[in-house]
Amino acid sequence: MRTFLLKMGLGLGGLLLGGAHSAAAQTAAPANRFVTDSLDRYVQRGLKQWELPGLAIVVVKDGKVVVSKGYGVRAVGKPEPVDANTLFMIASNTKLFTGTALANLDEQKKIALDDRVTKYLPGYQLYDSAASRLVTVRDLMGHHFGFKTFQGDFTFFNSNLSREDIIYRMRLMKPGGQFRREYGYCNSGFVAAGQVIPAATGGTTWEEYVRQNILRPLGMTSTSMNSQGFEQQPNHALAYSNTFGPLAQVPIDNWDNMGPCASMTSNVTDLGKWLQMQLDSGRYQGQRVLPWNVLRKTRDANTLLSTRKSPALPTHFTTYGLGVLSTDYNGKQVFWHTGGASGQVSNVCFVPEAGLGIAILTNNDNQSFFEALRYQILDSYLGVPYTDRSAFFLKRAKAARLADDPTKKLDARVAKKAKLPMKLEAYAGSFENALFGSVIIAPKNKQQLLVRFPTHPGLTATLDYMDGNEFRCTYSNLVFGVQPAIFKVEGGKVTGVQLQANDYVEEDPYLFTKR
Repeated sequence: MRTFLLKMGLGLGGLLLGGAHSAAAQTAAPANRFVTDSLDRYVQRGLKQWELPGLAIVVVKDGKVVVSKGYGVRAVGKPEPVDANTLFMIASNTKLFTGTALANLDEQKKIALDDRVTKYLPGYQLYDSAASRLVTVRDLMGHHFGFKTFQGDFTFFNSNLSREDIIYRMRLMKPGGQFRREYGYCNSGFVAAGQVIPAATGGTTWEEYVRQNILRPLGMTSTSMNSQGFEQQPNHALAYSNTFGPLAQVPIDNWDNMGPCASMTSNVTDLGKWLQMQLDSGRYQGQRVLPWNVLRKTRDANTLLSTRKSPALPTHFTTYGLGVLSTDYNGKQVFWHTGGASGQVSNVCFVPEAGLGIAILTNNDNQSFFEALRYQILDSYLGVPYTDRSAFFLKRAKAARLADDPTKKLDARVAKKAKLPMKLEAYAGSFENALFGSVIIAPKNKQQLLVRFPTHPGLTATLDYMDGNEFRCTYSNLVFGVQPAIFKVEGGKVTGVQLQANDYVEEDPYLFTKR
């Protein structure tokens, strides 16, 4: 799930600051025994154990693609296999493309990463006036706001709000932590960063700038900047989840309004080219695509996440740059990011000191095999004694599933068929939250209420009475979860309702006031 993917941190940024590392110039290493002898069996076993329909992987070593293939199927119950050209949403792996674009503009002196945001977006504001004056372009991509992880995403996620709307509403997001002190993963910051590009280039959109300066020079012809149209592509993976029961298909996200943080789609064929460029200091097939200094700027540590040794992995430090994380791994510096979309999760990872790059794309969002496989490959190339990473992650996942399921507790309260304290119609009406906007609640039938979300096309929620003034809220898109809806009642009248989504979307509830 997205919460696990993006809060999980495994880095000391700066080990590569002394100069470029050219993968092309390195001496080819002997064939890796795990990749040549064990990879297929390991993946096939993992697909079954983790209920994972399909997976695609690319491994780059010393300037060459040594693995580029697919496993499993694109759609459950259909024979079409995943291959190296199957498209997936890469979600937050989009962020490094955005960070690279802005680092390139910095290198070209068209912006400075430490310029205040208001130089490019004059109306930009945050909740705190001091932070509004001080926030820089670098801050937008460093998760420096003091927000909680995913704060605001229930408002923005799969909504019809424009990028301008999202940027405007950031001023309504009250941080729980201090500006530039607490880390909280912030998607909307990258939306604002993407809008700096047209402001600095005379109108070139984020999409077009990345296409012109990164995708076309690399020949990444299958990669799209937008999620809209993904399902019309002939070779694409469907999205699945078993978070709330048996494995089921879930809708593909439409994140074009949040494009610079999450909207790109790609395949391992194209991502192999991206990795080769990262490993050859900005060159691809001998041709300069980006200056080495641009890549270095994206990798420099802007945010410190952890300085503690991992109990399970050979790591100690974790930092965040411009859309990429960094850690030490058995003495080598590793750069990576995960991407979590509804029903599809991925990671992209590169180790310049070892000439190694890995990208893994999958189509079940409730599994950790995509990360276990990455660590297994890192272990095999970086000299870590063998331990079955998938088995370790699977044991943790099973333990988590044995814990109390809050959804079952909600179901049990509904099953008691308690009597409503007021007529069903008393809970109906239009409700407003300053950040989110409005929701409309009306009777669905004699026993249930229906919630409509004007800013989220197609999304509804069914409310089933539990007890007190609380209802079970079941969203039509189960990615949003099954949660309690708590009505506020004063003097015998409903004054508001508290709604929340699955913590995959956002952790904290929203209070809506009745108009």
